[in-house]
Amino acid sequence: MPRTLIVTPTYNEKDNLPRFIDAVRSAWADADLLVVDDASPDGTGALADAIAAKDDHVKVMHRPGKLGLGTAYTQAFKRGLGEGYDRFFEMDADLSHDVRYLPDFIAALDDGADVVIGSRNIPGGGVEGWGLGRHVISKGGSLYSRTILGLGVKDLTSGYKAFTRRALEAIDIETVHSNGYSFQIEMTYRALRKGMRVKEVPIVFVDRTAGRSKMSRRIFVEAIGVVWKLRAEAIVGKI
Repeated sequence: MPRTLIVTPTYNEKDNLPRFIDAVRSAWADADLLVVDDASPDGTGALADAIAAKDDHVKVMHRPGKLGLGTAYTQAFKRGLGEGYDRFFEMDADLSHDVRYLPDFIAALDDGADVVIGSRNIPGGGVEGWGLGRHVISKGGSLYSRTILGLGVKDLTSGYKAFTRRALEAIDIETVHSNGYSFQIEMTYRALRKGMRVKEVPIVFVDRTAGRSKMSRRIFVEAIGVVWKLRAEAIVGKI
């Protein structure tokens, strides 16, 4: 099996982290898991260290503060590339990304996909536990981005994803500038612009039962601006 690194950014996920790690380790014993903690005041980082001390497949990256989702992933990906990993997964620690879908991701990668997206917007996919507002933000944001960027991908905002080493090197993560909700859009758009094969697999996203969502109006507004910036950069050949 290719060397695989599963990355999960955390901020105040102490209640969810042990269950998440247990689920991932039970589902995929050979994969390594990197927890990227942004100095969580609830002690998530210390808990991650305690778990890592007992399991060589669990690693922890500590950051000095709440620096954002995008930089958490890009720093983790750069570390993983330097350490020789072949495949990289994004997963949320709040248990909304079910490990039962991991075999579908692996099968898509084995079949030649460079990027695999856990899609809520294709047949077989869906969401449980959201109110109307979250549905509007998610589906509306994805549709808006697809329209502006001219893409056929149905779920541009999903955070359950996988990348091959080839894809991350083609994207050139040093040039990725989004840091919030728009990070997922930018990564997929850059991959497609570089000729990478993107595959969507259906998932059912289940809303968190513990802790608070990190989604905010500011993050959504940022995404609206970033989409136009990406489109402009593509027109002038910067992407």
